[in-house]
Amino acid sequence: MLGAGSWGTALAIQFARAGHPAVLWGRDSAHVDALARARRNERYLPDAPFPPGLEVTGDLRAAVARAEDTLVVVPSQGFRTLLQSLRPLPVARLAWATKGFELATGLLPYQVVAELFAPGLPTAVLSGPTFAREVGAGLPSAMTIASTNLGYARQLAESISTDTFRAYTSSDVIGVEVGGATKNVYAIGAGISDGLGFGANTRIALIARGLAEMTRLGLALGGEQQTFMGLAGMGDLVLTCTDDQSRNRRFGLALARGTSVAQALRDIGQVVEGYNGALAVHRVAQRLGVAMPILDQLYKVLHERVDPRDAVTALMRRPIASELV
Repeated sequence: MLGAGSWGTALAIQFARAGHPAVLWGRDSAHVDALARARRNERYLPDAPFPPGLEVTGDLRAAVARAEDTLVVVPSQGFRTLLQSLRPLPVARLAWATKGFELATGLLPYQVVAELFAPGLPTAVLSGPTFAREVGAGLPSAMTIASTNLGYARQLAESISTDTFRAYTSSDVIGVEVGGATKNVYAIGAGISDGLGFGANTRIALIARGLAEMTRLGLALGGEQQTFMGLAGMGDLVLTCTDDQSRNRRFGLALARGTSVAQALRDIGQVVEGYNGALAVHRVAQRLGVAMPILDQLYKVLHERVDPRDAVTALMRRPIASELV
């Protein structure tokens, strides 16, 4: 497990809990030492002790050499850098839980992997509505594992599943990744909306029409419509838009209180993927000519400092259209 943040730690705990030896790697040596001493991630998941089968290391080569499966769990903007470090190492099978378009290129994670690794390497993406704290606590959860190699997806799903955790398989890597790349942006919007007191009607309109937008983008990129009605689409979108465990939603709430972007990012203390995600998705949608009016307005609020109330007015004054368009 490469990445010792909250989600990487939770996944390492879950694999170990399922009876598989797991190695959690982190780049920060002081953080790794603290994990090894405490046998828990006191910074991000203090209430989730490590199972006996979970080891911690700061040695990337050693971590990969001992692994049947290498799972990358780092923010999207650090994904390529870590993959480049993995290229000379003996990676047998590669999976990732990274979400988001690469800002500089507009590529999804699977496309970055395809640029850097041989076509025959078994690969998969893990996604879906799962908060790290609840997985770490062993609360019932479900996720999607997508791969063009369904045998590999099933093997990973069986490896991580327990009485309190269930993984489903999918062959739609594109759809699963588009869902993960867009939902955080809408979660920021939901936080802003709720923080300004716009109400439940506004929140559910944002979620429903946000789902329509992410589906349009996914279809334009080659994804499958059914995927967006599942865990990695609607499920993840609703989760992040409605619960304050979402750092993206909390970021939006902070902005609504008048906190500056820079201060809100510092206060969250972890990467808020939806902030740069708004810029990345906006660029991709513009390039493809995909209409994403809510996301466009969120991009303007976050990166052009448009007042959220003006953004809502702009959306409400759009020409009347069919809901199916």
